[in-house]
Amino acid sequence: MRSHHWAAALRLAARLGLSPADFWRLSLIEWRALSELENAHTPLERQALTELTNTYPDMINE
Repeated sequence: MRSHHWAAALRLAARLGLSPADFWRLSLIEWRALSELENAHTPLERQALTELTNTYPDMINE
């Protein structure tokens, strides 16, 4: 792994609240699962947002 990849991995571990010892104890499978959680927070595309708002409209004035 390149040095900038390690730095990004360590920053992510810190954001997830992992201590250095916990980070180094993780298996590769565990780390990949945690890394995917970070990537799961991608913004919605306009079409997906439109579908959500059409499916679940606000009922404030009703």
